[in-house]
Amino acid sequence: MTAKPNPAPTPAMPEPAAGRFATLTFARDVAAPLPVLWQAWTAPAARAVWAAPTPAVVVEFIEADTRVGGREVSLCKVDGAPDIRCECGWLELEPAVRAVNYEVVSIAGAAQSAALVTADFSGSDARSRLVVTVQLSALAKEPVRDMAAGYRQGFEAGLGNLAGVAARTMLLERVIRAPRAAVWNAWMNPLTLPQWWGPDGFSCRTQRIDLRAGGEWVFDMIAPDGTVFPNHHRYGEVRPQERIAYALLWGENGPKHADAWASFEDEDGATRVRLGMVFSTEAEFQTAKGFGAIELGLQTLGKLARFVGAP
Repeated sequence: MTAKPNPAPTPAMPEPAAGRFATLTFARDVAAPLPVLWQAWTAPAARAVWAAPTPAVVVEFIEADTRVGGREVSLCKVDGAPDIRCECGWLELEPAVRAVNYEVVSIAGAAQSAALVTADFSGSDARSRLVVTVQLSALAKEPVRDMAAGYRQGFEAGLGNLAGVAARTMLLERVIRAPRAAVWNAWMNPLTLPQWWGPDGFSCRTQRIDLRAGGEWVFDMIAPDGTVFPNHHRYGEVRPQERIAYALLWGENGPKHADAWASFEDEDGATRVRLGMVFSTEAEFQTAKGFGAIELGLQTLGKLARFVGAP
C-alpha cells in the first residue's frame, strides 16, 4: 500500500475570545455586623490588614482613595519574584449594599489581567454575608484557566482573612453637629487633641506629639482613680479632612494591639466621624469589649463633640 504524504501542518489559530474570559463567584458568611463588614471591605486601613493572601506576601499600598471615581494602587511583593501591581478603581459604592470596582493586574509594566469585581452585602446586627463576583479577562498569553486558578486561590485566602479581620473590628460612629473643618482641626491639632481625648473623667499627659504621616503621639491616659495607661500612636496615612490611619501600641514602642483609622464625612452640615479599630487578635477584641471599650470610645467621641461646641 502506498503511503500517503503527510498533510501540511494546520496554522495555529488564536484562542477564541470566549477562552479569554471567566466568571468566578465567592461567598463568605462573617461573624460581624453588616456595617463592620462594609468598613472592613472599603476602609484602606482595614484593607491593608487583610489584603495579603499569605504571610509570604507583603502588600504595599501606594494610593488609596475609596470613593466613586477614586482608585487604589498596591504592590504585592514576594521574595525572589517581580512585584505585582494592582490598580483598583471604584465604580459604585452603596454603603452596606454593593461595591463595584475594576481591577488591572500588571507585572513589569505589562498588563496580565483585568476584572470587574462586584461585592454584594447582606446581613443583620450579628452576622453578615458577602458575595463577590469576578468577571475576569486574561490579557497576557497565560490561559485564562490558569489565571482563574490564581484568582480563585487569592480571593479565597483574602476573603478568609477579611472574615477574620471583620470579626475583630470595632466600629464607633457619631454625627457631630459642627463643620468638618472644625472637627478635623480639633483632632489634628497637637494643642487640642490631648484636651478631649479619652473617656469621661480621663486626662492625657503628653510626652511627644507629631500629628503627621510618619509622626507619633506618646502619652499617658490617666483614669479618674489615678491609674496610668501608657499609649503610643504611630501615624501612617493622613489625608486632610478625610481620614487618618494609625497603629496603637501598649506604651512607647510596646507591642501593637490594634490598627486604627478615623474618617470624616460631611452630612447635612454636620460631620459623621467613624473610628475603626482592627485588634491584633480576637482575644484582644473580646477583652476590649468586655471592659466596655465601645461605651468608653463613644464617650471619647462625645467629648470631641462638646469640645467643638456641638450639642
